[in-house]
Amino acid sequence: MSFDVDVARRLGDTEVACRIEPGEGLTVLFGPSGAGKTSVLNMVAGLLAPDAGHVRVGRELLFGEGCDVPPEQRRAGYVFQEPRLFPHLRVLANLGYGMRPDPGPLGFDETINFLGIGHLLDRWPRTLSGGEARRVAIGRALLSGPRFLLLDEPLSSLDRARREEIMAVIERLRDEVKLPILMVTHDRAEAERLGTRIVEMG
Repeated sequence: MSFDVDVARRLGDTEVACRIEPGEGLTVLFGPSGAGKTSVLNMVAGLLAPDAGHVRVGRELLFGEGCDVPPEQRRAGYVFQEPRLFPHLRVLANLGYGMRPDPGPLGFDETINFLGIGHLLDRWPRTLSGGEARRVAIGRALLSGPRFLLLDEPLSSLDRARREEIMAVIERLRDEVKLPILMVTHDRAEAERLGTRIVEMG
């Protein structure tokens, strides 16, 4: 399953346009801040409507030709730039929020083991390191039963050790779980290491 995206949207004085040719693996949207990379993720997720174009994932048309599938029906696992964990819920409850009866490609226990977060389940979000919070956010996305993942600057604001930790998780998602992934970064080294292909913007 792959992304097939051709979208355009005017945001203020800026025209955001992006073309992603169909292809397997992890696609990186690479470019400077302000190039519209996150806006493209939001168009794929259904949070922002393009002015023109189409969005397909696999064989399913999500936008275009008079079609606009609601965000909750697109089955996108979205990991935002900030983890956005609910501060009043422990990690276990955060993971369970939005979990589907068929919890993702790995199932609940395997997702916890895959991400190495079993020891965090009773913790409050405020007690987590940046890398731990990011892994929990990825876990919540995986447990929502996604057909594909959207990662917005998943390595931002992390120190070198935590960045390496999350890069290893993303590599395993790409190579072992084999979910289609669309990821945003402005770091060329990240793009070249993680991306099956790179789409440059800006």
